[in-house]
Formats: sequence, structure tokens, C-alpha cells
Amino acid sequence: MSFKFLASTLALALASPAAADVLIDNVEGLTIGEDGKVKRFTALVIDDDGTIAQVLTAGDEAPQTDYREDGEGAVMIPGLIDAHAHVMGIGIGALTLDLSDTNSLEEALDKIRAFAAENEARPWILGRGWNQEKWGLGRFPTAAELDRAVADRPVYLQRVDGHAGWANTLAMEVAGIDARSKSPAGGRIERIAGSQVPSGVFVDAAEELMTRAIPAPRPNERDLALAEAQKVLHRNGITAAADMGTMIEDWQAYRRAGDKGALTLRIMAYAAGPDQMELIAGARPSPWLYDDKLRMNGIKIYLDGALGSRGAWLKQDYADDPGNTGLPLTGPAKLRNILVRAAQGNFQPAIHAIGTAANEDALNAVAEIAESFPGDRRWRIEHAQIVDPADLPKFAQNGVIASMQPVHQTSDRKMAEARLGPDRLDGAYAWNSILELGGRLAFGSDAPVESPDPFAGLAAAITRTDADGEPFGGWRPEERVNREQALAGFTSDAAFAGFAEGRFGRLLPGERADFVLIDRDPMLASPAELRETRVLETWVGGRKVYEAD
Repeated sequence: MSFKFLASTLALALASPAAADVLIDNVEGLTIGEDGKVKRFTALVIDDDGTIAQVLTAGDEAPQTDYREDGEGAVMIPGLIDAHAHVMGIGIGALTLDLSDTNSLEEALDKIRAFAAENEARPWILGRGWNQEKWGLGRFPTAAELDRAVADRPVYLQRVDGHAGWANTLAMEVAGIDARSKSPAGGRIERIAGSQVPSGVFVDAAEELMTRAIPAPRPNERDLALAEAQKVLHRNGITAAADMGTMIEDWQAYRRAGDKGALTLRIMAYAAGPDQMELIAGARPSPWLYDDKLRMNGIKIYLDGALGSRGAWLKQDYADDPGNTGLPLTGPAKLRNILVRAAQGNFQPAIHAIGTAANEDALNAVAEIAESFPGDRRWRIEHAQIVDPADLPKFAQNGVIASMQPVHQTSDRKMAEARLGPDRLDGAYAWNSILELGGRLAFGSDAPVESPDPFAGLAAAITRTDADGEPFGGWRPEERVNREQALAGFTSDAAFAGFAEGRFGRLLPGERADFVLIDRDPMLASPAELRETRVLETWVGGRKVYEAD
């Protein structure tokens, strides 16, 4: 289906400050109402500044407008919001090597070899997406293995979760890494068994030993990466994202795009640490810029690593690695100091916590700080993947938002079982339990760690099964959410989590006209059909930013 203009001047009218109002009708519209329930409608009236003036239902008389758009019976839903993504990472990932589709070490090496041959001018071969668990390797890959693909140029490739990196021998030489190099606090240099020789893999904070040797992207490269990220997100129906770990260089790229009128994605930014937070925003969160397209909301804090690299901080040893409880990246005192520093400036903290110990410390720290900083703080815990059941009620007690990624559960379930053992899975990816206990959810993808496809996320949220329908009946199916809760997680609840409610996230009068036209009803489609949803058009602020071929 194509969304056709009735007048060739409409595109110009929409792009100009004096744009006229538009009626978009003949749609099967649905949105999340103020009561959290799905509301259906048949038409929207968009005023000249890209906000919704009226929502019409069957039988309502359509007003006279300057232009009319025929939706041709497509399903219209609110623009989808990714509550946890890495915008610049998505764009850079689109411009570098992606190993996320490889299923074995040899397949990955072949792809690395081919990429290097196709990009002879690149001084470094960079990329991400490898996953030794998916490869069935049973261990981390090594520099010697990577040398088999490329030995004459430095290579550095991040693991799929972004919490470990894989270097070849030349890259380690350029970075000055050898057997005398020490693992930093919160990180680990993997070693060849029985020696101190680095094996080629760097976990969590140890990655900085490598990344500081890699030339940083130039401003024009960041601009190109942002443009690519917007394309990727818009073709998936995403109109807004919470950007986790924003650096000043990223922020400047967003500002350059906004100044040129090229910023089409709404970005709720969370700075990469307290120094970046103050460098970018100063003493307080920034105002909403560029017609609600950009705001520095708060700060991203890393409390632990990830399950895949055994860096998630657990209360008990890893079942498959006795003696290891993971890597706490921010100590208790430092975490509380950062939370106070953020709260004093009304910045919103977003705490990365995956393991049981990390989630307990994050929840306890919020409880302690909230006593001195009451009010509508909307403390966030990002991922909240493995929570001790005893700690689950703490989400509701202080209004902590669990910012979770449904596709992580389907990707990680077998690994979680191996890492924890079958008797420690209560509280794992506990979406429904958090809601039942009075907590709040916001859903995202963690792209580029996972695909940004929100329809895969919706399907996972309501089934607890993967794209193959496995396991039958769902993994720990009591933690499924219903369809309305899932859609809210990717729209209105994700907006609330970023202090954006009333601006965007629902199709209601007064909010921005951010919407997606799709080819099926997500409330009625089977889970398999939902995963196959086709985005026909994506609109932001009453302007079309994507149209399918």
C-alpha cells in the first residue's frame, strides 16, 4: 500500500512553517488511552504545527481541513518508542562489521576476512555482534583465531552485549597490551590458560585498554551514523528512543542534525556518567529542543556487566563458573554519591543492573536516596534481568521503572539457565511479577545488542517464545504480559519513563502526531503474524519520515 497525497503541494505545505491542517482518515486506528486500555478510532486531524487536533471515531463528522489523506484502510498505531537503545551505536553498527548473524566461529572468520578485503582502506577493522554461546564454542574466541582472518591490520570486535571485546594480535600490540598488563577494577583481561599472556578478549572495564587506541569517529562520520540510525529505526516504526550512554560527541551530532532540520527521531538522552551529564547539560536537564525532538534527561550508570561474559553481579557464584560472582562496576558508596549528584540537579538516573546483587544494590540505593529527594523522580533500572524474588516488591515501593527488553529473554534463556542453574530462575525477566506488585515497565530493544524490531519485542512479551515458537507454551509463561500492556510498554509507558507523557506516546489531542501505518492489527494478529508485521509508513510530528517501497 502507498499513502498517496491528493495534491502535489501537500509535501511542501507540511514542510513549511505555514503548513495547513490535515485530515487523515480511512484508518483502523488504535492507541492507549489514559486508562491504559486500547482505544479505537478512524481518523486524525493534525494541525499546522504537527500536533493532533482531533481524534475521530466511527460516526463522527469530519471537519473541513485544507488537505485530506486517505489511509486506505491501514492500521494506525502510535509511533513506537524504544525505551533503551544506543542510537549512535546503531548507526555506527550499520557502517561497520556486523557478526550478529553468524552461527559459528568459522562463519564469523569468513565474514571478517571478506569485510577486510572489501574495505582495504580502513586502518582498523571494527564491528560487533559475536556471541560464543550462539556459536556453541563453550569458551571465548582468541586473538590467534582472529589472526587467521586478518593479521596485517588491527581488528577489534565487540561482543553482542557490548560488555566484552575481541582483538587480534596486532591490535593488542598497537594498544600496548602484553603479559604484564593488569586487569583494571571492574574489568578482566582474559588469559591463555596457564599463563599471563592475554588471550585477546577484554571484559567490561578492561575494554578501555583497547578502545583508547582506536581512532575516534570524526564529526562527519558521527553525522553519517546518526542518519543511518534514523533510517534503521524509522523503517522499524520507531519514532523515539531513550539513548543510553550519550557522549558529548553524540550530543553535538544530534544538535547539528537539529540545527539543520535533519533530526527526525525523538531522542531522550542519558549521559555516559556524571561528567558527561554536566558537560552536556550543566546544572539541570536541558529543555526539550527542536519541537520535542531532543532532551538531556539524566544519567546512565553501569552497576555490573552482562550474563554472556559472566560480568553480571550475582549474589551467588555462577553455576557454570564456581568462585565467580561477576564484576561490580560501581561500588556502593560511589553509586550513592552519583545518585545524590544527579538528584540534586533533577537529573533522572538510569542504572544498568542485570544480576541479583546489582539489582539489590540499585533498589536499596534508590530507597535510601529517595528519603532525601522525594517527588516524581522516576528512578530507572535498565535491564533488571535477574532479580531476587525478595527484591521484586522494591520496584513499586519507590516508583522505580523497570526498563526491560523482551527480546533479551528469548535470546538469553538457555544461557541464563546455564549461568544460574534451574533453581535460581525465579525473578528472571519477571515482567508480569513487577506489574502485579505495583511496579512499572518500559520496553525497548537495547539495539544494536538486539534487533530494534519492536514487533519481535511485542511478540516475545506476550508469549515468552522466540521466533521459532520455542519453548512450547513459553519460558516461565507466568511472566507474560497481555497485548495492551506490551503495546503500552513500547508507547505510552516508554514515554512516561522519559518524562515525555503529554508530548508523545499516544494518539490523543494535544500530543505530537507521531504514528505508524502497518499492515495488520497487533491486538488480533497471532504471535507469528505479529513478528511479520510490515511497516508501511512512519510519521513524526505530522511529517512522513519513512515509506516502504
